Amino acid sequence: MTPARVLTYLRRGLLAFFGVPFLLAVGMSVVDSYRRRGKKPKPFPVSPPQTVSVGDGELTTYTYGRDVYEDMLAAIEGAEKQILFETYIWKGDEVGGRFKAALAAAARRGVEVYCVYDGFANLVVSPGFKHFPPGMRVLRYPVYAAGLKFWDVKRYGRDHRKILVVDDEVAFVGGFNVGTPYATEWRDTHVRVTGPEVWDLKRAFADFWNLNRRHRLGRSERPLLLETASEWEPRVRIHRNVPRLWVFPIRNMYLEAISRATKNVWLTTAYFIPDADFVDALCLAARRGVDVRILLPLKSNHVVADWLSRGYYSQLLEAGVRVLRYRDAMVHAKTATIDGSWTTVGTANIDRLSLSGNYEINIEVIDEGFAEVMENIFATDQTNALELTLGEWEARDLHRKFTEAVLAPLRPLL
Repeated sequence: MTPARVLTYLRRGLLAFFGVPFLLAVGMSVVDSYRRRGKKPKPFPVSPPQTVSVGDGELTTYTYGRDVYEDMLAAIEGAEKQILFETYIWKGDEVGGRFKAALAAAARRGVEVYCVYDGFANLVVSPGFKHFPPGMRVLRYPVYAAGLKFWDVKRYGRDHRKILVVDDEVAFVGGFNVGTPYATEWRDTHVRVTGPEVWDLKRAFADFWNLNRRHRLGRSERPLLLETASEWEPRVRIHRNVPRLWVFPIRNMYLEAISRATKNVWLTTAYFIPDADFVDALCLAARRGVDVRILLPLKSNHVVADWLSRGYYSQLLEAGVRVLRYRDAMVHAKTATIDGSWTTVGTANIDRLSLSGNYEINIEVIDEGFAEVMENIFATDQTNALELTLGEWEARDLHRKFTEAVLAPLRPLL
């Protein structure tokens, strides 16, 4: 067989290996989108906002969009000096319009207003909504950020963060995007922060702004300078992934915490497509007697992600990990609590895009009071979840096993 023929067969094999799963994924997404038309999620249990003092600051948890939006808007409306607002999705609907109006009003009264949103995530948002008054400094993170350096994988991460910082006094961070559906239809988690950690969230915003403020075409935004140094609060840390600098601490934070677990690991994520090391860490914890539970959507807004997640169920269930599937609504929270003392809330899902690809930010808290709040939230969510047993999983239909196998090559890409 000639080298040319070998290369031809190799190309055809690679095309089939990746092309077939890709086409299947596209077809599944189209069908799922059609099936979802006109369907509304059912009501789901929520926990009211709860505040815990940690050091010189406070942490308030939110599990319902309407609650956190009202407090975020109140903070914006009361701003006197500066607002830093960053979001992945900013819908041009009623809720998105309220945020835009509040930010514009703040700018008119002399408040410095900086905004960042992801261009790709908002492609379907009306172009008219994306026109902002001159007083607002707005950075649209580009759909394609690599420029001429198309080979540089460090420039392909999306801005998946959600941050609001007001007047160095209060900040918000978590999983909630901005839009009407998230106010009542999605189950998510956000945290309101006061104290020294506000400065860390401000620094995270400023660093992203300064790294991406220059435009190849058009006016570049001026740099955002910080006025004061941070005070240290050892029980609260801010971790942020910065793909441009090849920095991904959130994955390491999770692995370190899971490896130290002795009692329980309760993890909630919207999309679960981990790497082998992450799966191994969870299985090892379960085998040494740790109560490991993973809560994820029964049906998420991305059907392909659901099918890719299922490829890990056998290994997890055999190791003793409990898999809980949230029903009737989309759970979009990205949280974990371990051993009644360690907790994280943030924007990073347990998938490769979040842990080693996108701009993400998580707050890490080592405090028994905050861990208790998060354990109670998990317990409430569990009342709305169906547990998957190993026997049930092994008895699934043959066509489901076939679909999982066909889609498997896509796991390293997501």
